[in-house]
Amino acid sequence: MRIVMTPFARTRLFPRQPRGNTIQDCSAEEFERYLNEHEPLKVIDGYAPFCKLHVHRNWTSTRCLTVPITDANRHLLRSAYEARSREELPVLVRWFEGVEPPVANYLVPILYSAAQLEKEGSPIDGDWGIVGCLYTMEPEEIPMAPITMMRNALGVEEGGSGVPLDREAYRRSVEFWENNANWRP
Repeated sequence: MRIVMTPFARTRLFPRQPRGNTIQDCSAEEFERYLNEHEPLKVIDGYAPFCKLHVHRNWTSTRCLTVPITDANRHLLRSAYEARSREELPVLVRWFEGVEPPVANYLVPILYSAAQLEKEGSPIDGDWGIVGCLYTMEPEEIPMAPITMMRNALGVEEGGSGVPLDREAYRRSVEFWENNANWRP
């Protein structure tokens, strides 16, 4: 099984201007090589048959992706309309500014099958493509953001995967994201 970095993930996980809330201490090529040379601690089924999550111990200084919202930090939340790429429509996002989360215990790359990436117009030269990565304290998946679930349900034309909305998964996602937020340096 060969895992490759997708252009979509490369720009988000390894931006030209490195940021504190992206993967640290390695390049996109080193990250890809690591995933191909090291067995994951476990594999988690994703939200659809074409999606898998590989759990690895964090070998970098990458910090956790999310921070719990508390009365002490709520005033540090910010929001704006943003798009993940030029092709996508902007959606409302929120994040913390001025917080420093702990170093993550686990990196959890999100992989899509080559067949799904072909369907989405992003063919790869491999079996699985990295489309994202979670940085977590526990060896588990962070629920997909509600807006990402909606985008996926809208279909490939709108930057999604075409997977219908699962109402229970959506409710679990809302519960998590009401109490947690991403952060930016």
